[in-house]
Amino acid sequence: MSAQPTFGRRLSDAMAERGSLCVGIDPHAALLDSWGLPDDAAGLERFALTCVEAFAGVAAVVKPQSAFFERFGAHGVAVLERTAREARAAGALVVLDVKRGDIGSTMAAYARAYLDPASSLAADAITVSPYLGVGSLRPAFESAAEHGAGVFVLALTSNPEGPQVQHATGGDGRTVAQAIVDDIAALNAGAEPLGSIGAVVGATIGESVADLSAMNGPFLAPGVGAQGGTAEDVRRIFGAGSRAVLPSVSREVLRHGPDVAALRAAATGAAEQFDFLRR
Repeated sequence: MSAQPTFGRRLSDAMAERGSLCVGIDPHAALLDSWGLPDDAAGLERFALTCVEAFAGVAAVVKPQSAFFERFGAHGVAVLERTAREARAAGALVVLDVKRGDIGSTMAAYARAYLDPASSLAADAITVSPYLGVGSLRPAFESAAEHGAGVFVLALTSNPEGPQVQHATGGDGRTVAQAIVDDIAALNAGAEPLGSIGAVVGATIGESVADLSAMNGPFLAPGVGAQGGTAEDVRRIFGAGSRAVLPSVSREVLRHGPDVAALRAAATGAAEQFDFLRR
């Protein structure tokens, strides 16, 4: 087991100190252009490090979207490494949005790449996909436990294709989403103050088809802001579990760049909408 506190403990402390907002770092081509930056590795680096300067000292969590870095190949991955490293040095927890999901030694390799502190790509937590079975993610869960890291498992996403799988009902009468949440709850049983295995549950899902109350872990809630999710949606979906929710915002804040002060003010304003989560 890790000598450092668990991810659940570190996240709980960060949320108590800095609030619940997670700010996405999503350097897609349209945003680079709107910031007056070239769509190349140099523009990517300028964008990402500006985000670190603006957010990492004030937000509990920053969430780089790996794909937008990977599209520039080795140069982009080098920028991603630096982004994660500098954000963590500034005090933010880094959730790397990679949505990996595989089996056996391949999943173990992904876990080593992103959760082992000896890796240059190490983050505090990653997102993973459970649709080869939650059990296939065990290498990531084990690596997270070993290194004091976290894992966020896709459960109820807000993309229009999601319900086809997530709302489907198994032979035991549970929805797929409910089965995923129940598996996470079992992994988090007894953890204090919060388990280190979280679920991704969109803030725009409408009516939930899963009981989230017993999970004892954090929720990452994308879809806030430009995608239409609101503070009231978060309150409605998560109810009594709202204190464990990380509302995730990206475009709503990033559109204020490249000015650092404007970006930070936008993030602060967004965070204030979710102050009720700290009560």
